[in-house]
Amino acid sequence: MARTGQQLRQRTARAVRESTATSSRRAATPRSGLGDRLRYLFDNSMARGTPALIAWLTVATLALTVVFAVVITALRLRSAPPNTGDGFGHELFDTFLHALDPGYIGGDTGPWGFLLTSLLLTIAGLFIISALIGVIAAGIDEKLAELRRGRSIVLESDHTVILGWSDSIFTIVSELCLANESRRKPVVAILADRDKVEMEDELRTKVPDLRGTRLICRSGSPIDVDDLRLVSHRTARSVVLLAPESDDPDAEVIKSLLALTHADPDGPRIVAEIRNPSNLEAARLVGADRTVLLDIRETIAKLVVQTSRQSGAAAVYTELLDYDGDEFYFLDDHALAGRTYAEAQQAFETAAVVGVLRNGVSTLNPPVDTVIAADDTLVVVTDDDSSLSGQAPSLTEPALTMLGTDVPAPDEPTQALVIGWNERAPIVLRELDHYAVPGSTLTVLDGIGRHDVPPLQNLAVTVVDGSTTDRATLEAHVTDDLDQVVVLCYSDDLPTQAADAKTLITLLHVRDILRARGLATPVVSEMLDDRNRVLASVADVDDVVVSGEIVSLLVTQLSEEPRLEAVFRELLDDTGSEIYLRPASWYVQPGDDVSFATIVAGAIARGETALGVKSASLAEDGARFGVVVNPAKSATFTITTDDRVVVIAED
Repeated sequence: MARTGQQLRQRTARAVRESTATSSRRAATPRSGLGDRLRYLFDNSMARGTPALIAWLTVATLALTVVFAVVITALRLRSAPPNTGDGFGHELFDTFLHALDPGYIGGDTGPWGFLLTSLLLTIAGLFIISALIGVIAAGIDEKLAELRRGRSIVLESDHTVILGWSDSIFTIVSELCLANESRRKPVVAILADRDKVEMEDELRTKVPDLRGTRLICRSGSPIDVDDLRLVSHRTARSVVLLAPESDDPDAEVIKSLLALTHADPDGPRIVAEIRNPSNLEAARLVGADRTVLLDIRETIAKLVVQTSRQSGAAAVYTELLDYDGDEFYFLDDHALAGRTYAEAQQAFETAAVVGVLRNGVSTLNPPVDTVIAADDTLVVVTDDDSSLSGQAPSLTEPALTMLGTDVPAPDEPTQALVIGWNERAPIVLRELDHYAVPGSTLTVLDGIGRHDVPPLQNLAVTVVDGSTTDRATLEAHVTDDLDQVVVLCYSDDLPTQAADAKTLITLLHVRDILRARGLATPVVSEMLDDRNRVLASVADVDDVVVSGEIVSLLVTQLSEEPRLEAVFRELLDDTGSEIYLRPASWYVQPGDDVSFATIVAGAIARGETALGVKSASLAEDGARFGVVVNPAKSATFTITTDDRVVVIAED
């Protein structure tokens, strides 16, 4: 009996387990009844958004109309035919009007059965119409929100695309608007990982005059291939890739280059910013031949050095780099074949020939006896590319009897002072060393204590720790025998405005010390925000290199004309020809009025290319810092011993 009871209990337990397993399998198996299928189909249709909602409300309205029309007709609730006529079709139309218009019931007459039925129909229709209006309003709001998010595709071609966002974008957009004045319906498309409306508001505030250029902003990531399609980068004229303000901007730039080139290696040219020179090689491997890479750190450092060596150079570079004035262009159809470079310099009235592009190689200030070939491209400086065609010839004959006879003195060792320190300082020191005569000295005044002084050949460097805003410290180091002063901003350690404020305080002290001692030592300053350039004028500093602005101008120029890369490289390199502001007495005799054609002839006699004039009298006439670039050959100047001629020459 015991065994029989135990077996019974085992069979019972086994049955319970089997029953539980069966129930679990049934619970895990989805129900497939008709109701579940209909519910599933309804859910799928509702997931399609506003169009599905409108469709279901339309079906509900039609169903409601048919049901009530059948009821009224079958039960003969209406005592008289509707105003629209006899028959079920007219009854159907009358019922449809009841469902759509709540006020339609006001004209009904008849027995109470018909009136109550019409009232129920009107109430049901009121709910449906209210829901329909809500759905339509919500759909419109959703569409507007989608448009505000900037996710629609830009259907443009031959436009400029800017990828990323930084403070330099305002200068780039402003310069592109100037460059596009001669184009028909120009477009600039911007893709950044920011809100579309915020981008448009900031651009509208910082760049109020678009000069006919249309700006289109889209929200998306420049490293996302799908987001890149929003701005139609494959049909663009050029793509500008900005270095973002992040912990590792170069990594994001390289990833964006990969996204741009992985599926379209033969697309438009790309201009990309690189902050760390060590990442240039990796970026070149990705960008290949279609990408122009701008080394921000080295470019700024070289410009600081170039402008620190001579007063007024910053104004010349700004004039040549921005589109508000004269800049570099390339002239292919010149009709100067067989003439020498010396003759080409005097050929045009309002354009200055400064170099030759031959077989893809640009040479600024070639030998004066270089013969221009028919397939050579001339590098010229003029006010706009639209003026290149039909250049008027120069009819002004130079007065060769007025050429200067002064001989430059041999170079002597110099003494320089660098105030401040940042990541560009080692490059600044290396560039200063390239131009220095052996035996020259340089003092670095800084209060940070982190100095990576590179090995130098010509400069003997002394590093002094001290406050760069302390008057007594500055008076001890701003001595009478200085040849140049460079003030660097603390961009590595302070926010933009704080760094510029510290620089401005230093400039005020330095300029006041020099003024009190009656010295005219050139002072060049580096700043981060272009708005602080105006404040620097209070300190009587005319040479201010604004880091972000200079880089933005270069990026814009390169995006419009990739051949300028070779020109800028030669201008900023310590080898080859650069821009100099040299005494005017080297070229013409001071005291008399001379034409610019005569000044050009004086430069030709020295194997140089005249580009402009710097004079205090020109500043009184409104010229920026007294510098005029590319004046007409017939323009006359009263030259004094203090005036300078802007030339492109070898050192």
